[in-house]
Amino acid sequence: MSYECYVAPSSGLTLIPLFDPDTGLLIVSAKGESVIDCFEVSSCEPFLSQVSHCMTDSPTRGVAMVPKLALDVTSCEVLRILQLTDSFIMPINYHVPRKSGQDFHEDLYPDTLGQTAAMSADEWWKGGDKQVERVSLNPAKRRKTSNLKPANQTRVMKELPTKKNKEEALGQGGSASSSPLTTPSSSVAPSPSPSSASGLSSGCVPSPSQSAKAISSMLGPSSRFRHLQGVVLHRDSHFTNLKGLNLTTPGECDGFCVNKQRVAVPLATAGGQIAIFELSQAGKLADTGLPTIQNSVNVADFAWDPFNCQRLAVAGDDAKIRVWQVPKGGLTNILTEPEAVLQGHTEKIYSIKFHPLASGLLASSSYDLTVRLWDLQSGSQVKVLRGHQDQIFGMAWSPDGKLLATVCKDGKVRFYDPRKSADPVQEGVGPEGPRGARVVWVCDGKYLMVSGFDCRSERTLYLYSAKSLSSGAIASTSTDVSPSTLIPFYDPDTSIVILTGKGDTRVYIYEILPEAPYFLECASFNSSEPHKGLAFLPKTEVPRVRKEFFQDDVYPDTAVWWEASLTASAWLAGSDGKQRSISLKPKDMTPVSEAPKEVQVRKYLPSSHYLEEKTDEQKKDELLSAMIGKLGNMDENPLPQESFQGVEEDEWDD
Repeated sequence: MSYECYVAPSSGLTLIPLFDPDTGLLIVSAKGESVIDCFEVSSCEPFLSQVSHCMTDSPTRGVAMVPKLALDVTSCEVLRILQLTDSFIMPINYHVPRKSGQDFHEDLYPDTLGQTAAMSADEWWKGGDKQVERVSLNPAKRRKTSNLKPANQTRVMKELPTKKNKEEALGQGGSASSSPLTTPSSSVAPSPSPSSASGLSSGCVPSPSQSAKAISSMLGPSSRFRHLQGVVLHRDSHFTNLKGLNLTTPGECDGFCVNKQRVAVPLATAGGQIAIFELSQAGKLADTGLPTIQNSVNVADFAWDPFNCQRLAVAGDDAKIRVWQVPKGGLTNILTEPEAVLQGHTEKIYSIKFHPLASGLLASSSYDLTVRLWDLQSGSQVKVLRGHQDQIFGMAWSPDGKLLATVCKDGKVRFYDPRKSADPVQEGVGPEGPRGARVVWVCDGKYLMVSGFDCRSERTLYLYSAKSLSSGAIASTSTDVSPSTLIPFYDPDTSIVILTGKGDTRVYIYEILPEAPYFLECASFNSSEPHKGLAFLPKTEVPRVRKEFFQDDVYPDTAVWWEASLTASAWLAGSDGKQRSISLKPKDMTPVSEAPKEVQVRKYLPSSHYLEEKTDEQKKDELLSAMIGKLGNMDENPLPQESFQGVEEDEWDD
């Protein structure tokens, strides 16, 4: 009989198992993943039950288990793991939350194998079968045979409670709270075959002698968005019953595209069909009769015009770009005739990008190793950029619209000033390997960030200075091992970059800084289903929960990138546009920076209040009083039905 347990979602990962026979706990970590799972092993079904699912700061390169004799039994530490990463070794403690101090909990610590050999190698070869003597972990019973000291200082890990954890916590009436120095937990008694270990907590408690400031210095700077959370919106905003999706779009394509009114999704049916859905009409789609755009050839890439919510540009396998005009109110009939067809490339097109400031200006890259600029108003080709020696993986316009950056399969990162020269202004060494890459401008256009792969096929983020591409990457950080290229989205207002890959279930989030350490990792977001694409709505279209004050420290003024500042012809003639900015603050909200300062008054109670032991009857009375207080005085607040006129006695039926 065999039992399987699904652990790592990514392919090509090597799992490292560590088993502790004393507690029956199995630690599993995958090289290249930032996740460490803990399971309880039992001799009966369900055989394996997950105890904890923890996110660590960096991908794992190796894990090892600390000897049991080195554990801090006075703090109920039952397991300690050492995680090896690219830059440090991090201890991870597993505690059973119980009252600690001088008490030794016998049920948590059965006798364990000692460190004295049972026999020599010669004795074993001669048939000896002596066993290593088991020793007690009780400090009072054993003498200190090791100079290993319990590690009370570790970096804080982020624990993701499993569904079972949450259900049991709710069932026991417990509550969870978070702190920068501790992790939530509940009681458990590990044993060789424990009945339940779902409450085991992992993490650490810093040494009391260390201040929070010292710990912060040890950990380095942290992002103000480090606890950023991804939340799936209500099902009413979902499009369901999607059928026949095209899941084979090239790696250079984001998979689908969206603007503030509608979303475009490629279909796998013949003729390169594209479905158009109105965001205002979310819900379950009809099984048949879906109106589409008939592109006539397979879709390689497509993009909405940022300044025209009805215009969709589609690059096809036939080296042509078709420009479609979606009717106001949405697509009601099949479209077969494009508004314009752009011709000039001699090989398949695989990437297109609209200019961020000039209306009707489009860039395209092709297997003919050129990048071409198009004026949609005239329908003509206006520039051809040269210098690439292989496939162009990705393109990105600079925030001011002056420069165009590319990352290429020939191992180079380049950027052009298209109005001055057809050749690159600068170029430098890019990511290694032919597996794909993406590029975005960050930090007000002072840096280029490239998501690609390193020599070990790990997905890696690289940061380049726009002043000196030839100097190579000034910083890099690895994420994990996966075959798909990470698709980046950069928010210039907060300097946050959000990344995920096709087939991934995890969304990575980083804050990008213009100085060291450059990359600050934030909490990632995990979904239940693999992603097929990634797209982002304008900030003005994102719903937010109303709070008492407007968080102006998180929501700075944002650029109105959905309005053009000049025409394509004006830009080509040398003019430089500039986007205006608007505030995201609702009119009736006060910024938190202008909120009145509240002085917190701490209430002091006599020590007898805490030492007094209350009876069950007193507790019931307090609970009843609290409930009555919430209901209020019924005389002052009568129920509505008490004002209704009653029925006279003679009106009742006999």
